[in-house]
Amino acid sequence: MTFNSAELTALVAGFFWPFLRISALFISMPLFGTRLLPVRIRVLLAFSITLLIAPLLPDVPQVGVLTWQALLISIQQILIGLMMGFVMQLVFSILVLAGHQIASMMGLGFASMIDPQNGVSVPVISQFLLILGTLLFLVYGGHTVLITVIFESFTLLPVSVKGVDTGDFLQLVQWAGLIFKASLQIALPIIATLLTITLALGVITRAAPQLNIFSIGFPIGILSGYLILLLTLPALPSLFEGYVDAGFHFIRTVVLH
Repeated sequence: MTFNSAELTALVAGFFWPFLRISALFISMPLFGTRLLPVRIRVLLAFSITLLIAPLLPDVPQVGVLTWQALLISIQQILIGLMMGFVMQLVFSILVLAGHQIASMMGLGFASMIDPQNGVSVPVISQFLLILGTLLFLVYGGHTVLITVIFESFTLLPVSVKGVDTGDFLQLVQWAGLIFKASLQIALPIIATLLTITLALGVITRAAPQLNIFSIGFPIGILSGYLILLLTLPALPSLFEGYVDAGFHFIRTVVLH
């Protein structure tokens, strides 16, 4: 099988560049980019979605394969996909950071395990919240919304030399401040409760040093933390759904402007 230059250019324009954007998104996504999902499966998913949506995509520029313009277009498609995936990675980082804050207040900072998504050690509370967030993402149909956003991206930001710029990265850094505010919103009930308990134990110890209250302060902090976490879990689904919606909104309005 042989291809002439026109056919090779059409193949690159119609399939290869969309495949680059979609595969870069799957590499950086917290759900599909996890180390538990083999690279071959990720490539197969990206290839399958590209085959499905390629005939429906708007016309892409016909440029030579071995030109600087083609190289710039390829780089832009990778950057767009990585940036879209990184936004959702920040959304899931809210749960990880909230778990760090909760575990530190409960005295469970030493109880950690390997996070399969990032390959680093995180507190058990963070891992619990991350697994819960992943399940909520699937229940809400986030994976189907993701495919819709991928398809919309080629209309909102067509394949061309122009793509993300320095202003987009600056807005992404500013938006990343959401993870600190949102993680504090999740962890604040437990932080406030444990801080109150610690102050109360301090006052009692100051008033009666011979009681040695801090010897029971550690188990009280753990039990209280678990109790407040249990009571606040019903509010987590609605909060996390709002964070996911905010992430998709940021992708549509900033990354794909």
